[in-house]
Amino acid sequence: MQYQPQAVRPNAGHQCTRPSAVELLRAQVCSNDELSFLMEAHDGLSATIAQRSGFKGLWASGLSIASSLGFRDANEASWTQLVQSAERIVDSTKLPVLVDGDGGFGNFNNARLLARKLHQAGAAGVSLEDSCFPKLNSLIGERHPLADIDEFSGRLRAVKDAIADNLVLVARIEALIAGHGLNEAILRAHAYADAGADAILIHSRKSTADEMLSFVTEWRNRLPVVIVPTTYFRTPVSAYRDSRISTVVWANHSMRAAAAAMRRICDSIAAQESVASIESDIAPLSEIFELLRYDELAVAEKQYLQPS
Repeated sequence: MQYQPQAVRPNAGHQCTRPSAVELLRAQVCSNDELSFLMEAHDGLSATIAQRSGFKGLWASGLSIASSLGFRDANEASWTQLVQSAERIVDSTKLPVLVDGDGGFGNFNNARLLARKLHQAGAAGVSLEDSCFPKLNSLIGERHPLADIDEFSGRLRAVKDAIADNLVLVARIEALIAGHGLNEAILRAHAYADAGADAILIHSRKSTADEMLSFVTEWRNRLPVVIVPTTYFRTPVSAYRDSRISTVVWANHSMRAAAAAMRRICDSIAAQESVASIESDIAPLSEIFELLRYDELAVAEKQYLQPS
């Protein structure tokens, strides 16, 4: 039986309330009816830009947040830094935010603490991967030991017991990343579904989507499937719709775009010892002021600093 998100019910006064962030995310991630897209954000500005571009949900990327802080994606940034970054992303938009929680920063106790703190920060969901602490980015090297299935299932159950339905819980499977093959990935997916996951994120580092699509076919949508096509980016989106995949995560593209743009601009300024030639290639200050709603501050100043 496929999961179907519950409709938002009107209150006793027959007035429809606005869906919560968790309900909004659940409607996107926990449904096979329509393909959803989550855009990476690593700070308030990238979140604001993603919302302006029309995205309906955000992925608070562990890689991108760590990179923006000057850390490697190897659990060098602490869980408190992740929570603080997620809070800024949440506060900057009205969009639901699914947070990349790595493996939960330890055992079941660390994972449930992280989940509670993310809930308090306003996150709508958390993705936990079946890696060992400290993790290493999935696309780096060959050292990717997997957590024991029962131990990781315990992490998932602990999170569910701690926050119940107050966060969407996505179980991320690294079996294909670690080279263990399809059967191991399917075995883990069933175990994590039994442990209470709301959706399964299947990750692959191949340059084509074949490995991931084989998983989807074998899995038969027992739970909705989330994918991260960072390496198999040439696959047309129609293939995901045909496979009834729930959600595509564009996982690191704002951070990578920012890095490339900053490198070009810094190289130019350093070489020319001038900013005259690059002014047309960067955002005008007026755009930054608009994105961050300086106009609201001006209105508030008139209301509170200069009351009539």
